[in-house]
Amino acid sequence: MSGLLNKIDSPADLRRLPRQDLAAVAVELRDFVLQTVSQTGGHLGSNLGTVELTVALHYVFNTPHDRIVWDVGHQTYPHKILTGRRDRMHTLRQLGGIGGFPRRDESEYDTFGTAHSSTSISAAYGMAVAAKLKGEDRKSVAVIGDGAMSAGMAFEALNNAGVSHEGVSPDILVVLNDNDMSISPPVGALNKYLARLMSGNFYEAARQGAKAVLKNAPPLFELARRFEEHAKGMVVPGTIFEEFGFNYVGPIDGHDLDALIPTLENLRAKKGSQFLHVVTKKGYGYKLAEADPVKYHAASSKFNPAEGFPPSKPGKPTFTQVFGQWLCDMAEADERLVGITPAMREGSGMVEFHKRFPKRYHDVGIAEQHAVTFAAGLACEGLKPVVAIYSTFLQRGYDQLIHDVALQNLPVVFALDRGGLVGADGATHAGVYDIAYVRCIPNCSMLTPSDENECRQALTTAFRQDHPVAVRYPRGAGVGAAIESALTAWPWGKGVVREHGSRIAILAFGTLLHPALAAGQRLGATVVDMRFVKPLDTELVLELARTHDALVTVEEGCTMGGAGSAVLECLAEAGVTEPVLLLGLPDRFIEHGDAAMLLSMCGLDAAGIETAILQRFGGRPTLAAVNS
Repeated sequence: MSGLLNKIDSPADLRRLPRQDLAAVAVELRDFVLQTVSQTGGHLGSNLGTVELTVALHYVFNTPHDRIVWDVGHQTYPHKILTGRRDRMHTLRQLGGIGGFPRRDESEYDTFGTAHSSTSISAAYGMAVAAKLKGEDRKSVAVIGDGAMSAGMAFEALNNAGVSHEGVSPDILVVLNDNDMSISPPVGALNKYLARLMSGNFYEAARQGAKAVLKNAPPLFELARRFEEHAKGMVVPGTIFEEFGFNYVGPIDGHDLDALIPTLENLRAKKGSQFLHVVTKKGYGYKLAEADPVKYHAASSKFNPAEGFPPSKPGKPTFTQVFGQWLCDMAEADERLVGITPAMREGSGMVEFHKRFPKRYHDVGIAEQHAVTFAAGLACEGLKPVVAIYSTFLQRGYDQLIHDVALQNLPVVFALDRGGLVGADGATHAGVYDIAYVRCIPNCSMLTPSDENECRQALTTAFRQDHPVAVRYPRGAGVGAAIESALTAWPWGKGVVREHGSRIAILAFGTLLHPALAAGQRLGATVVDMRFVKPLDTELVLELARTHDALVTVEEGCTMGGAGSAVLECLAEAGVTEPVLLLGLPDRFIEHGDAAMLLSMCGLDAAGIETAILQRFGGRPTLAAVNS
């Protein structure tokens, strides 16, 4: 790297450059993003698309005094590079390195953590209100894009932020980064001219002057107001945002610095609620990503930018792929099945289902709450909805899970992908809490398959129930278990003893069965594939407590309220005082890094499980002391 970018260690350095140098900065910045992600992996297309917008925002606004909230946070690599983290980008998403999303504890320029989408307007509005209350002259900017505008929370925030409170409208600018052309007319000279005109002082003065003249003649004032709205609506899609109380400007080309900078300067000088609509292209400047923005959304490993992503090598099927095949097979067998995803078609393995059963496939956008209640409505009419959703994203539909599904005992299947740790995406995307938050809800069941074949069987078992059932499975591939073609269901609520031993019984929930087996063999312990968290196989648990000196539970989830807690509750209810060791994820957020390394650090590999058991119950020769 050479040239201008190497001299920028903060946005203040950027603001000292003459405007004519910014285009060169953007070229260098885009190349740096591409080269970085080609070595570290991470989100690519969305970051290539925000280069000019990032440069313009930091050039116009006095960051970090002015607040910028990025949403979704995976489009912030250019922002990180310009805000003093250029020399650490080689550590992106690695253990001890910088995160792939904004983090308040990483930089003062990261004003709000936004790894889950559609939160920026709410947060930026809170910051704008706080500035008013504190008497501080600062601007708050929410940059929302990459599908985040489809969520209801964004519109809830618009509804609130566009209305003055006690006669005062806090200064907030919402920048819609529209990178899929879904609501945009063609971008060109006319739109650029209109954007600059509508954001400028002449337009605002004329507008306010007309209001002053006409306000004493209400019929004429109303007629003029409607004419203005409809005139703007004929050439720009801004009427809906105007109705929320925002001054709408755009759409403009988000890759044209000569359009972005003067428009942002005009809007920065304005008071109240402003809305700027910019159109960008995902993957902009990298032809391979422009041609296939879905494929180049993110890089899972290193690649040569000149050649693009290498062809995928055949290997063990992932749990996501197992789910996708099961979904198609079950849909073939039962025409009542309807598949639902909140904007995660590829991530949830539903591409083939979409192709084969388009009428029964529903992508509801980034709207997890709606996805859950939509499924409830389908179930009310005798259909069998399957909601494919990441564990961490179902958290956003928790009230709907309780009120709309469980309370009415509707047969909805929740396929919870990314259960457990997820590696480089870190704490925001880890499915750590699903066991605890599902099992405490009446009518809901939770299944935890231990391998790929069990995943298929667990999904079949869940689908054949007449109440809500969640099946949680991890990211990535399993152990390579042979997958049966039949749609076989398990005996309901029954675990399976995999290894017979003595003294200690290890009760494994999910894929940690395999390190538990390795540890159990070294210890001579009994090892059980519990399969069900709820209903728990209480008969088996009590039998194991009767025939062993101690129990150990193992789960890739939080121990508080988790599967181990269910075992303790079972023993307590039966009046059994058996020693129990709970092994799971600790009471802290687990950082990003290699997933296997993180599990090892948490003591959930074979060696860690063995060590924890020996530390708790002593050496191998005898465990009789635990009952003394």
